[in-house]
Amino acid sequence: MGRVSESDRRTLELYIFLPMALTILSKDILIIKDAPFKLPVPYIQLVEETEKAIHNDLRKVKHMMKVRNLTVIQEGRDEVFSQYLFIYNGYEEKRNYFNPKIRQNVEALLKQYLLKRDEEFLSVQQL
Repeated sequence: MGRVSESDRRTLELYIFLPMALTILSKDILIIKDAPFKLPVPYIQLVEETEKAIHNDLRKVKHMMKVRNLTVIQEGRDEVFSQYLFIYNGYEEKRNYFNPKIRQNVEALLKQYLLKRDEEFLSVQQL
């Protein structure tokens, strides 16, 4: 059985992590709106622009998955691990992700989006 290529693995993982980042941002924007900021508008705009960028990249990731015939299915989740099934080129590969590692990956993505505003966000073209 062939192993998923590094490029395809990255695409599949982005398909998992980007929606998680969006969930975090939508919860954060509610917190920001309720927080006693003197000037909340810049923070809200930053989060909204970041959400737009993530949505755009997620659209690109979904397109790449369709072109490459890639699928991800979450098979299970417990307190420690999340299990995913990657389907590619007629093969299936089960992957277990340590939940704290997922959190680290999503945090790294959020940092990339929030701190690197002038660059192409994920270089999705490289996928």
